[in-house]
Amino acid sequence: MDYSSEPSHSPLLIVQDSQPFNAEPSAASLVEFPLTPEDLVYCRNHGPVPNFDSESYSIVIKGGSKGDITLSLNDLRSQFPISRVVACAGIRRKEMATIKPVHGVPWADGVVANCRWGGVSLSEILKLAGPLASEIQHVCFESHATLCQDDTYYGASIPISKVYQDPDILLAYEMNNEPLSADHGGPIRVIVPGYLGARWVKWLDTIVVSSEESPNFYQQRDYKILPPNVETKEKAKPLWSKYPSMTALPLNSVIAHTSCSSDDKLFVKGYALPGPSGNVKAVEVSVDEGSNWNPARITYQEGKWSWTLWEAELTYKGDSKRVYSRAIDTAGNVQPKEGVWNLRGVAYNGWGVADIA
Repeated sequence: MDYSSEPSHSPLLIVQDSQPFNAEPSAASLVEFPLTPEDLVYCRNHGPVPNFDSESYSIVIKGGSKGDITLSLNDLRSQFPISRVVACAGIRRKEMATIKPVHGVPWADGVVANCRWGGVSLSEILKLAGPLASEIQHVCFESHATLCQDDTYYGASIPISKVYQDPDILLAYEMNNEPLSADHGGPIRVIVPGYLGARWVKWLDTIVVSSEESPNFYQQRDYKILPPNVETKEKAKPLWSKYPSMTALPLNSVIAHTSCSSDDKLFVKGYALPGPSGNVKAVEVSVDEGSNWNPARITYQEGKWSWTLWEAELTYKGDSKRVYSRAIDTAGNVQPKEGVWNLRGVAYNGWGVADIA
């Protein structure tokens, strides 16, 4: 793979892998901003980052009754009203790796971004494909823009029912009211609020309406939660097809910053992420490993897809060395104390935990 023509990357990111480029900011820097600035948006790649000429960029829609339809970026901008949505996506993996080794980039707690995305609702785009046959059940996204580590292109899919139910699924060409940069999937990427970022395909060039899920490696043999007893790639091989592809990530919270004052006060800041049952309603913190929980103050939340920023101040006597957080969603679900280990290290959602500084 040729990495010589990649764009420059933000110097504020902590590099986890240089080829392909995978990097994240510190969680402490993230929680200073309700909307994540460009320079603090994590980079997740499976190959070189390509650069494109926006003026000539286009996508093709396949599988509809009207045959192949090609739309340029200019078509999207001029023929459809712009829709905007604030949405976040991200994971953390490092804590799961302390239980047992996992296969994947050792992401810490900075692999999340909350941005205002602008583009065209996918439901509007699919209308161009004409009446769809009843067997059409999935919308597949493809990017042939760059070589990948495990397949010849990057692909993912979502149920077509999700598209019809959710007008916030976008073909995005803006991030935080600016043109989408190459590092973050520009000129066009998919935004699927509420789903993990693996379905938010960058450098989108092809949409296929299909009776089947995407056959791509990253849909069929990655980003699946296998049982904890599957500890090697060899054991995983016969099981990939038997487990569903991930959609929504679980309810989560992270402690990003702690500080103590001279008057026995402990100040804590962090973020929380919504799960499949609704956005975060409350966050609680504890200095005695959950024997007592104290309410945190929510300082930011914007719509049903955004992250939640929170902070808390507690009286602290110095007899505990750690502080914990847990999120509660609008349906009453509570973030569990421990996440369930799996080979790929995905969907970790144990309590947030941090040493007291």
